[in-house]
Amino acid sequence: MNALNSEAFALFGQRILWSDMIGNLFGLAALALGWRRSIWTWPVQFLAGLILFGVFFGHLTGSAGKQAVVMAVALYGWWQWQRGRGRSEDGHIAVRFATWRERAAMAAAAAAGTVAVALLFTAYPALSWDPWPDAYVFVGTVVAMYAQARGMVEFWFAWLLVDLVGVPLNFANGYAFSGFVYVVYGALVLWGLRDWWLRSRLNARPVLEGAPA
Repeated sequence: MNALNSEAFALFGQRILWSDMIGNLFGLAALALGWRRSIWTWPVQFLAGLILFGVFFGHLTGSAGKQAVVMAVALYGWWQWQRGRGRSEDGHIAVRFATWRERAAMAAAAAAGTVAVALLFTAYPALSWDPWPDAYVFVGTVVAMYAQARGMVEFWFAWLLVDLVGVPLNFANGYAFSGFVYVVYGALVLWGLRDWWLRSRLNARPVLEGAPA
C-alpha cells in the first residue's frame, strides 16, 4: 500500500497522492449515485473506505479507524435501502424530510460525537494532527451517511456543513485533491438537494413522530 501513498502528480504547487485521489474519486462517484438514489452508492462508499483503510492501517491508526466506521455505516446503508426498495413508485428509495425529533437527535449526536472524538484525538495525538476540525468532519460524515441511509433530505444539508470545514482542512493538511473534490462535492450536493427536495414533495406522506422506519 506504500505505492498508494506516493505522489501521483503536482497541481498548483500541491502534491497529489494516489491514495487521496483514488479514495476521493470513489467518494465522488458514491455521492453521484446517492443523488440518483442508486443502491450502488453503498458498495462504492464501502470500497472507498476499504482502499483508504488499507492505506492507513499500521501507519495512521486513527485514520484507519475512521475508515472502518465509514465502512460499517455503508453496510448499514445498504441494508436500509434493501429494506426500503419499492417504497417509491420508481422502485428506488423514497426520500423524505426528517421529523423534528429526528433532526434534534441527529444534531445532538453530531455535537456530542464531535466533542467525544475530539477529546479522544487530543488525548492520543497520534490519531489526528488537527483534533477538533478532524472530529467535526468525521462525525459529520457519519451523520450525513446515516441520514442518507434513512432517505432523509437533511443528508444533503449535513454534507454542506461538512464541506465548510472539509475544504480548508484538506488544503491545510496537504490533501489538495481532497480539497478540490470537496469543492465538486459542494456542486453535487446542491443538485442532489434540489432533486431530493422535489421528490420528497411529490412522494410526500405523513411520518408520525416515533413511528418505526
